[in-house]
Amino acid sequence: MAHESTQRRPFSSSKSDPLEGPTPIDAGSSIRKPISLWPGTYQSPVTNALWEARSSIFERLTNESESAHTQSELIVKPPSKSRTSVLYKFSSDYILREQYRNPWNEIRLGKLLEDLDALAGTISFKHCSSEDSSTRPLILVTASVDKMVLRKPIMVDTDLTITGAVTWVGRSSMEIQLEVIQFSEETSDPSDALALTANFTFVARDSKTGKSAIINQISPETEKEKLLWEEAEQRNKLRKRKKGEQKKEINDEEMRRLDELLSEGRVFCDMPALANRDSILIKDTCLQNSLMCQPQQRNIHGRIFGGFLMRRAFELAFATAYSFAGSAPFFLEVDHVDFLKPVDVGNFLRFNSCVLYTELENPAQPMINVEVVAHVMRPEHRSSEVSNKFYFTFTVHSDALKNGRKIRNVVPATEEEARRVIERMDAESS
Repeated sequence: MAHESTQRRPFSSSKSDPLEGPTPIDAGSSIRKPISLWPGTYQSPVTNALWEARSSIFERLTNESESAHTQSELIVKPPSKSRTSVLYKFSSDYILREQYRNPWNEIRLGKLLEDLDALAGTISFKHCSSEDSSTRPLILVTASVDKMVLRKPIMVDTDLTITGAVTWVGRSSMEIQLEVIQFSEETSDPSDALALTANFTFVARDSKTGKSAIINQISPETEKEKLLWEEAEQRNKLRKRKKGEQKKEINDEEMRRLDELLSEGRVFCDMPALANRDSILIKDTCLQNSLMCQPQQRNIHGRIFGGFLMRRAFELAFATAYSFAGSAPFFLEVDHVDFLKPVDVGNFLRFNSCVLYTELENPAQPMINVEVVAHVMRPEHRSSEVSNKFYFTFTVHSDALKNGRKIRNVVPATEEEARRVIERMDAESS
């Protein structure tokens, strides 16, 4: 829940700030040298470029005095003031293209998800920044990400742009909408170029007290900006309503659904020789990996940034779907993500993944729903907490289903697993 750390060239005050003009930030613009200003050295072309663009803000952060005060007068900014774009010159920049290429000569989507969080962080800092050099900068962290749906395949050899702006502001939170745009030779229609839309919610905290901090408001100017504000306001109300809902007791219909889901799982557990060979237990689809959170992955506040967590979760989910389907899966969407617990440098992080359920009604496009749960473990304190839950949906290319191959049905073996399946099915249908 944090933001990229990497390297950059020495900052020059005479150079124009890339965030101030309409010119997109070039994702592969230069070679950067490490300096002490940067909190870590995590390497990503886009995070390099974004950190360089943010440099004026962070130089002030490192030079702030103990007497720095909070912002006393808030500013009302239009969304255009925070609008920022990143340009990937994939068609001409071989080095950049190679960093985003996956083994199937397609885009490495995990890195793109990571970059979305990086850009959203830059936009949030830009919106909340003050012209007052004596003002104490805020801590801005990723609170959640709404569902992201891939509208069309993203090519790794065609130029790509990510653009975004703050679209809604509450008291201490804001929503940033990002668009991934890629034109093709077949069409120049802007509506056909939109590949993915994502909405990130960031919250602001005072850098000394850690308490929520009031942020600059926005004033939508165009009809589209006003519509985006209304849509974001409705999402915010929905989030609050869901958060306030109490767990209701299980009714007869839910008990029937639980029993129906568990019926085949009981056969697997009690009479495995008679189990349906076109089905598989959830526990037999699981993968996991673990890592120590290193200083190179930290943000300016010493915590691991959300884009890194999303990339690691996506790549484990991809591997899970791949080993389950027997062919490279095709990503469709990631559901709403809440960042529940902070992840600090030195934490032991474990990702557990499984295929939670499959949807096989359409034989030409079976759906593989993968759950990834991130646990933050502190062995010296004998503690383990859930930091994030990620839900990804994949399918497979039609070629993978030739010669009688099929995607298996996934069934739960325990009541707890059955509840998770029902919860996700209901969330998908709502």
